[in-house]
Amino acid sequence: MNVSDLATAALWSYGLAAVGFLAFGVRLALGWRAGLRAILLLAAAVATVLWAAMAVSVVWIQTSALWIASLIADTLRYAVWFTFLGVLLQGSFASAASNGGRGLRRLLAVLTALVLVACAVVPYGPPAMTVADTWIQTAGLALRLATAVIGLILVEQIIRRAHSSARWALKPLCVGLGGVFLFDLYLFADAMLFGRVDLYIWVARGAANAIVIPFIAVATARNPTWKVEMHLSRVAVVNSTAVLLSGLFLLLVSGAGYVARFLGGDWGRALQIEVFFLALLLGMLLLSSGGFRSRLRVFVSKHFFSYRYDYRQEWLRFTRMLSDATTVREVQEHGIAALANLVESPAGILWLREEDGAFRRSANWNMAAVDAVEASGSSLVRFLERTGWVVDLSEYAQDRASYADLEVPAWLLALPSAWLVVPLATAAGLIGFVVLATSRANVEVNWEVRDLLKAASRQAASYLGQLRATEALVEARKFDAFNRMSAFVVHDLKNLVAQLSLMLKNAERHRDNPAFQRDMLGTVEHVVGRMNLLMLQLRTGATPVDNPRLTNVESIVRSVCAAHAGAHVSIDLDLAPGLLALGHEDRLDHVIGHLVQNAVDATPEGGRIELRLFKDQGFAVLEVADRGEGMSAEFLRERLFKPFETSKAKGMGIGVYESAQYLKSIGGDIRFDSTPGVGTVVRVRLPSGDSQVPPARAEAVA
Repeated sequence: MNVSDLATAALWSYGLAAVGFLAFGVRLALGWRAGLRAILLLAAAVATVLWAAMAVSVVWIQTSALWIASLIADTLRYAVWFTFLGVLLQGSFASAASNGGRGLRRLLAVLTALVLVACAVVPYGPPAMTVADTWIQTAGLALRLATAVIGLILVEQIIRRAHSSARWALKPLCVGLGGVFLFDLYLFADAMLFGRVDLYIWVARGAANAIVIPFIAVATARNPTWKVEMHLSRVAVVNSTAVLLSGLFLLLVSGAGYVARFLGGDWGRALQIEVFFLALLLGMLLLSSGGFRSRLRVFVSKHFFSYRYDYRQEWLRFTRMLSDATTVREVQEHGIAALANLVESPAGILWLREEDGAFRRSANWNMAAVDAVEASGSSLVRFLERTGWVVDLSEYAQDRASYADLEVPAWLLALPSAWLVVPLATAAGLIGFVVLATSRANVEVNWEVRDLLKAASRQAASYLGQLRATEALVEARKFDAFNRMSAFVVHDLKNLVAQLSLMLKNAERHRDNPAFQRDMLGTVEHVVGRMNLLMLQLRTGATPVDNPRLTNVESIVRSVCAAHAGAHVSIDLDLAPGLLALGHEDRLDHVIGHLVQNAVDATPEGGRIELRLFKDQGFAVLEVADRGEGMSAEFLRERLFKPFETSKAKGMGIGVYESAQYLKSIGGDIRFDSTPGVGTVVRVRLPSGDSQVPPARAEAVA
């Protein structure tokens, strides 16, 4: 592109900016609303029109006087826009004056005023014109670069300080003006590096300003009177300071690049590139440095706020870290990290009280494990329990009188980088303590830091205490489940022992009877089978390992009755042949055996027990009737189905409860009809499985 083409492009670019802001200013004037913000916004539009018109005249006439006039117009444009942005921030600074906002306000105001005044009196050379390397040329470019940085800071302040409900209305303005300042930052940074203003970038500058007019117009429509609710954020101040430091860093880099080029001779351009590359590496190192961020937060808290901490923000971060953990180990490590972040500590170790009262290392975060054990009666433990203080080991080394009666253990003094000992106390007492490593920043452990650590440590201790209580409850439930299963097994063993005892009782009289011998062998075989099943149950738990299947209930009833053939009562059977029901053969054998044994125990010698098996409305029904003592209505209603409740002198109160639970799990039930002095009828209903089991499976099982 030749010079005439570039001149034409410049005329169109800056002419478009002038016409666009003129139309925007006219629209503002037609919709005039009294107010300081409206006046400043109109003035900013007029100043931008003046600047763009001066740039057009420079391209058209090309005289030094017009170039100087265009620079003054550019400075005026910046001044009006900065004033407008400053007024938007005024309410925020005023409301935050008591919290340290006055310091940042004065810093920005003084810096901006000095830069704008300097820009008005210090010029720089026209685009694409190599000017003698004088300090005036360099200073002029550096000052314009500084104005762009200040503009970005103001925009960043507005969007960060704005209330969440007002941020939507301000966002277009911040995007538009931020783009303008960012474009100028690129323009003047490039000029600083190469010693002259790039003509192509300068030509595009006018169109870039015209492009942002719709953004400013949208923001104007969303904020007719520019009454914006604002508040001061500690994070905003930290980030604003970071942006300011970044701008200063860019200025230093630009200055260093200029010096390298000026002194480097033929190697000047290469040295300038090397300086830029080195600065890029240093910038990345600083941005990724936790120590730098920690020192910056401490600096801002000390110099801009009367209180060190933003307690709402710190508490939200603290509770979020604790709640993000899922495992016991993560909870302990997150607890250490949450406390460490309050004082910018990079590492820590947690000790918790064990069952014997001693404190042992439970977790460590970014710190080597230390297997030291602190006895429950040690000086450190007694001191933490008595005072609840946060122990500053550096203060302890310099002034032990501040920690009366405290003897810090040798292992703690020898621990590398150990700094603070934070007790973890609950209403029940000291449950542990955390040792934090030396802070990445120079944090003064004053009353505010100690109070926050004390409150946070109590929260962490409460969280860890609840975690331990939950673990203990889970463990107790496991033991409870094991004890329940053991009670069921003992109950089954009692019934098996009763069968063996009955067999031995009758062996003396009937040992030569072949029929008795066959019954005895059958009983022993039955008892052995039941005991094998009990051992399997101890290994796998009380819940059956397989699904219910069709089982021949008639054969189970006959097997159970055969095991009681030598009893002192007679058993009458009325069984539907081959009746099937859903269930587990071993568990049904146990349930039916328990009911028959109860009937035998309740029936006097020479009495009679009746068992009926039939089908009724999709259920296989087994009735066991005896003429024993019976049970009262109150016992049936309130005690029968509760564990460890029994009406028998030697009973355990487990059988009915276990049977009812099992039958309910497979879709059946058990019912009792009993009258004191008359007897009891027990009815067991088992799902027959006609509709649940496919015919092929039923035939295979049968």
